Amino acid sequence: QMDPDDLPGLLDPVVNGEIDYSKGNRLFTGNAWNLIPKVRYLGNSFLSLLTKIASGYWHVADSQTGYTVINLRALELIDIDRIYKRYGMPNDMLVKLNIFNLKVRDIPIKPVYNVGEKSGINIRKLVPKLSWLLLKCFLYRMKEKYIIRDFHPLIFFYTFGGIFNLMTMVLFIRLFYKWFTDGHIPPMNALAAMFSFMAAAQFTLFAMWFDMEANKDLK
Repeated sequence: QMDPDDLPGLLDPVVNGEIDYSKGNRLFTGNAWNLIPKVRYLGNSFLSLLTKIASGYWHVADSQTGYTVINLRALELIDIDRIYKRYGMPNDMLVKLNIFNLKVRDIPIKPVYNVGEKSGINIRKLVPKLSWLLLKCFLYRMKEKYIIRDFHPLIFFYTFGGIFNLMTMVLFIRLFYKWFTDGHIPPMNALAAMFSFMAAAQFTLFAMWFDMEANKDLK
């Protein structure tokens, strides 16, 4: 599924010392929607969004590509033996690279499909499994990068965002329960749910913005 003609584009920025890790991006091409099977395209796009949040590399996409180049410095910094061994390996790799503030760049590559390959990947089973992996990777990156190695206040914003998100879920569940059982919505419940939702959104979005700013030079 990889075109050998794309390899020089992946190698050059790493060999020239511009970045530490290059990865192909099949979604950049304007014809990707027509070339990539629809379920895989949508699954890849969803996992790419989650990987942006988990890894801190907000500028990358096509997180599941295996067409990559890495330099010796990056290999020496990360513990390659502890990288996730299965389909989530590219996602886990990005998280580990970000912890060490290594530069990563997306390189447009041509999607190659329908040339006789047969994939055993079940996207419907894979997406929930990798989503759980990415949540664990996200929490690990927060701890390692923003608490242990160099403290950053975005930890507070993500923490309060998570707390208010949980409160929002509980309050909306209670709101709909009261609506279905009593036939009306308690005003205080509705007010509390909306306040909690707005607080969760603000804390989470500010945390993401801080994370983007902290990693904006890693490309």
